[in-house]
Amino acid sequence: MRGNKMDIYRKYRISPSLMCMDFLEIKKQLDIFVEEKIDYLHIDIMDGHYVPNFTLGVDFCNTVYSYSNIPLDIHLMIDNPENFIDDFSLFKNSIVSIHPDVYHHPVALLQKIRDRGIKSGIAVDPYLTVEQIYYLLPYVDQITIMTVNPGYAGQRLIEGMIEKIKKLVLIIDESGYRPDIEVDGNVSWENLPSMLEAGGNVFVAGTSSIFKRGTDLREGIRRFRKILDDFKGGATEV
Repeated sequence: MRGNKMDIYRKYRISPSLMCMDFLEIKKQLDIFVEEKIDYLHIDIMDGHYVPNFTLGVDFCNTVYSYSNIPLDIHLMIDNPENFIDDFSLFKNSIVSIHPDVYHHPVALLQKIRDRGIKSGIAVDPYLTVEQIYYLLPYVDQITIMTVNPGYAGQRLIEGMIEKIKKLVLIIDESGYRPDIEVDGNVSWENLPSMLEAGGNVFVAGTSSIFKRGTDLREGIRRFRKILDDFKGGATEV
């Protein structure tokens, strides 16, 4: 098992990507998430501008949160995110992540998120280096490493992203800050162990794992959690 300073405080979490749900079975799947004590629900919000796709919105977040009371892991892939932060202030214990390159003053935006009583995060696109986001460490509770290009599910892992996670861990270890490291993109049964070894501790689970065609959702969650448990050497917190 890896050994670094982050191991002392980290918790391993699953964050199912709701854009990968069966939308004809939303209530049934939310019930499974509640029963299985899922940590977060990952909700991608896309506007067709920052990325060439449209997905979920604020009303969907309201419905899901009101029904499940599970904290939301909201990933804003939108232009002008500063105009929408107040819409998410009711989702307590939740996280709102922005792409720092989309706003001219990301520090102010991250502070605004925290001022609303929710956790702040940044999503790091494959083309951004960890050195470029170092100055944001004091202002974030979570850093999401995008291991695919943002916008679509079902992509292949981009070469070099595992090493990027390792590099981020080294930088964080020396910084004194302790954000969670989330991994988003092709978090498959095959890739998950190396993502764990690299230093990730929150994992966006989508069509490569729990929502994979032919996979029973409940069994997929339990299989995912077992991989986390086996790596950690004990049960994940639920």
